[in-house]
Amino acid sequence: MKDWLLQIFTWWNGQTIGTRFHTWRHGERVGEDEFGNVYYRTKGGVKDKALGFQRRWVIYKGEAEASKVPPGWNGWLHHTVDVAPSEESYQPREWQQPHQQNWTGTALAYRPQGSTLAEGERPAATGDYEAWTPGR
Repeated sequence: MKDWLLQIFTWWNGQTIGTRFHTWRHGERVGEDEFGNVYYRTKGGVKDKALGFQRRWVIYKGEAEASKVPPGWNGWLHHTVDVAPSEESYQPREWQQPHQQNWTGTALAYRPQGSTLAEGERPAATGDYEAWTPGR
């Protein structure tokens, strides 16, 4: 019951009733990423008459946050590549790190040393900075 109420009254939590209906009627599941996000395109790969290309969309698992989409799926969603990651056998290189969402604005955000939000004591000023004064 809670999930249905969330679909009716929130747009940022998974999918809305309208998106669910549109996906059921016009969508074709293409694949799922490691985070549980599910990707769709128009049935049969039909091009949208108004746009001139195939519609592609994602149903997020949990909160709708675009930075949760891994690079391969992002390229497919934005028509940078034609082949979805689920339809190819790509293996990442050993130097490539796994995708992480953008944590800006959360408690997990990166805070460099010297930031007013960083933990610990801020280092003392070194005196190598001279403030600008108008007219000087």
